[in-house]
Amino acid sequence: MRNIYYNSMRSLSGVVLVGCLIVAAYAGAQKTESQQASLKTASLETHEGLTISAQPWTDAALYKEKFPKKSPFAAGIVAMQVAFRNDSNESMKVSLNRIRLSFQIDQDNRQELQSLTPAQVADQVLKPGGKDPSQSRSKIPLPVSVPHSGKDKHWTELEQQAENAGVPANVIAPHSTVQGLLYFDLQGLDLLNGARLYVPDVLVMENNRSLTYFEIDLSGPAGK
Repeated sequence: MRNIYYNSMRSLSGVVLVGCLIVAAYAGAQKTESQQASLKTASLETHEGLTISAQPWTDAALYKEKFPKKSPFAAGIVAMQVAFRNDSNESMKVSLNRIRLSFQIDQDNRQELQSLTPAQVADQVLKPGGKDPSQSRSKIPLPVSVPHSGKDKHWTELEQQAENAGVPANVIAPHSTVQGLLYFDLQGLDLLNGARLYVPDVLVMENNRSLTYFEIDLSGPAGK
């Protein structure tokens, strides 16, 4: 009887283990499918083992989860969801502070914007006397220094939200993905048609080799 009991328990444990493995495999497949679907809807560029995708958040509803109280979009800031997928066997490092959003003003005038830090996002959203970004503007957005609006609890909360939603690291391990938001102050203007995300500085860490720059066309998904 004891042997029968032990054999039954071992069989039950085996069934439970198999069930757990099936659930884990299904969850992994769902995550992979979700990542692939996200890449299909984003603009991207791939070379030398690295894929960089970018998707501007131009719908106010997209900000509600990350910014439930004060939305950067309402202040004229567009968040850019970027993903760095390293399919190589070597670690890569991206200089996030050198990434630029490039757009054409007219035939002879192309401008670039540097992304905002989380503190600058909080400053811009909470600055006193800010204009309604839904109103038409003739001013062309340029990188400007925004004075601190005051580091109260609202500022701290918003700065932390922007930090948490941002790109968490600049090193991408082999066969892994790092993703998050970059923030660009477009002052409520529609400048994304024909815009490009310029990523000039990517380094293969093992041999200190620089990759060719990435210039991602944001006019349509997947290189459209």
